[in-house]
Amino acid sequence: MKLRHLLLGAGLGIAAAVIVKQYAMKPYISSEKALQIVKSAFKQRGPIDGSWIYTEPEPYHVNGETVHVYKTGVTRSAFGELEQYEVMVDAKTGTIVDVVDSVAS
Repeated sequence: MKLRHLLLGAGLGIAAAVIVKQYAMKPYISSEKALQIVKSAFKQRGPIDGSWIYTEPEPYHVNGETVHVYKTGVTRSAFGELEQYEVMVDAKTGTIVDVVDSVAS
């Protein structure tokens, strides 16, 4: 009976360690979190009409460094014109790395 309890305890301990390691070792924030960060930043300057995100991080070169980013986009109307912004969000920290704007009619 004691050996069974010892093996059961060891098995549960190993399983718990594997689960904790998986959650602790996630290198990137979720794509949903990245999009929330971008939308929150853009909503401070007015309403947005739409948004999108690529859910897989991609390498992006900025200031001579390569970082993995989520590419996101936001669309808004301003002064009768449609404004589109492509936003790069650092996949590890959630920091907005770059914003590229273009006006579409």
